[in-house]
Amino acid sequence: MPWNANEEAWFARAANGWGRRRPPSARWIPVVVALLFQLPGLIIAAFHASEDVLTLVFVALAFASSFVLVAARTQPGRVVAIVGVLCLPAIAVTMGPPVAAVPLALAVVSAVARGARIWAWATVAGFAVLGPLSAYLLAGQPIAIIRPLIVALILSLLVGVGEALRNRRERYHEVAQRIVARRESAAEAERLRIARELHDVLAHSLSQISVQAGVGLHLFDTRPDKAKESLASIKATSSQALEEVRGVLGFLRSEGYPTSRAPEPDLDRIPVLVETYLRAGLDVSYDENLHSIPGPAIQLAIYRIVQESLTNVGRHAQAKTVHITLGESGGDYVVTISDDGRGLPDGVSEGGKGMLGMRERAELLGGRLEVVAGESAGVVVTARIPARAAATSTGWTRAESTP
Repeated sequence: MPWNANEEAWFARAANGWGRRRPPSARWIPVVVALLFQLPGLIIAAFHASEDVLTLVFVALAFASSFVLVAARTQPGRVVAIVGVLCLPAIAVTMGPPVAAVPLALAVVSAVARGARIWAWATVAGFAVLGPLSAYLLAGQPIAIIRPLIVALILSLLVGVGEALRNRRERYHEVAQRIVARRESAAEAERLRIARELHDVLAHSLSQISVQAGVGLHLFDTRPDKAKESLASIKATSSQALEEVRGVLGFLRSEGYPTSRAPEPDLDRIPVLVETYLRAGLDVSYDENLHSIPGPAIQLAIYRIVQESLTNVGRHAQAKTVHITLGESGGDYVVTISDDGRGLPDGVSEGGKGMLGMRERAELLGGRLEVVAGESAGVVVTARIPARAAATSTGWTRAESTP
């Protein structure tokens, strides 16, 4: 059954009842209620004790049965049976309102609500048979059987009340379990989003730092000016990576702890990304042919796909040139990254955290990603993302990154 606002509102109301742990003293509430209802009858029976001692004894037994209700939470079945036996004689012989049946009524509702339905129905059935028989034997008049029969009918109706309470309790537990499952699913999705973001940021940045460090070491003696540029690039890349990591993890900080935020990468950052690889010696070209401005979620996904593709090229492909195109086709934004490297190793299109992250980003926006071998050499990565993709489908937006 799908989750909806009405069910959530119902759960919020129910949480004030079933979900809240009751204090130990709450088990005495039905006891007190039953005693208060029976106290006037006990006083009247005591006042006429000289005329009918047996009635006083029966009323006192029903009065004492109220204290058995204190164990209704742990032993609901046995409690309803014991209370039924103790209350039956008083109900059979007394006149006036059947206040002696109050403990039995509470016991029946409690037993059904707590799952002891067989005990409750057996007690009601036994009372329906033995009640009229006891009333006839003790009173000696056929009309006396009407009172126990009416009480038995009322008890049968109260079984329905207990069933309603039991259904409410079971529904509460079902909804509570679903909420726990939803929260666990959301937490797992959040962990995957964080892992994906950190992988994209750190893999790209560390790869660039490694490449620039290698260039700097190679040119340190012969061309110190170029080595200095490599060191400056390492500094800029590491600073940018640090800001992005802070943005990703900022919401995990404790409340009130200030943290800086780096703007989310968008399409305007792709030329900067390309320039970074150009300085590293890779011939990268970028052609953009967009007729509309994608939403922030789509821009972030495209940037991360391009970033991860360039990272893979720099680390694995041994390519010399890379061509990136971004355009629109059939209502989709299409980005293609092709290189002239050593090609696609077996199994890479289906595995690897970077490849998996790119595919997840496209699919979360309703798109798809394809990784195939180039016609002559290298690899072609193509991502298609619908132009109408919802911003909330990304799994990582600026609102989510801000506590």
